[in-house]
Amino acid sequence: MTGDESKARPRRQERPMSPLVLSRRPDTPRAAVLLLHGGRADGLEAPTWWNLPGRRMAPFARAIARATRDADVALGSVRYRHRGWNGTRADAAADAQCALDDLTALLGELPVVLVGHSMGGRAALRAARHPSVRAVVGLAPWCPDEEPVDHLTGKRVVLLHGDRDRVTDPRATALFAGRARTAGAEAYALTMPGGDHAMLRGAGAWHDLTTRSVAGLLGCEDLPEAVTRARLTLPPAAT
Repeated sequence: MTGDESKARPRRQERPMSPLVLSRRPDTPRAAVLLLHGGRADGLEAPTWWNLPGRRMAPFARAIARATRDADVALGSVRYRHRGWNGTRADAAADAQCALDDLTALLGELPVVLVGHSMGGRAALRAARHPSVRAVVGLAPWCPDEEPVDHLTGKRVVLLHGDRDRVTDPRATALFAGRARTAGAEAYALTMPGGDHAMLRGAGAWHDLTTRSVAGLLGCEDLPEAVTRARLTLPPAAT
């Protein structure tokens, strides 16, 4: 090939990297769980490889993997293009929607449970409009007053929030759960006593209750009694 011919050849365009990252793909999956880590309100830069919010979700992923190892459940996570939500762009929610589309294209139509922390909780709740999503587990989720709920009709929602959280508001989470229930969702809001935003205080309780909630939402077992008994009462305002 001559230099001129090489220059004349059009460059092959690379496909954008999928936001879907699968860690377990059974031969015949019957359901799927996707995890969405936290982020920040604003930030157009990509998450770094040492991304601490992503690493915080690792023990949740391991616990859910152990609890569902015999249930033919695909497991994965959502890879964000940007670190922030970025206002009306809602980048994390858009990435979650794309990941769900890719999951359906790859594995077919499966019921999906989303597990999201902080900004990832908001993204999971927003992405629940996708027809494959059956349920959401939100961990210390970011639930602004204006966050929509009408698309949650018929969905199952479990929200866990520590009463010592100083980053996202546990009262806002309880109010969101109440609005979701009014809209027709099966919604539960549960306070984690002493829990902080990073879910490091009482980490074992966070991991255990999240895992059992996911297993219950998948139909592998009953929902934990602590969840089903949760009442939509407002926790005291943070001091």
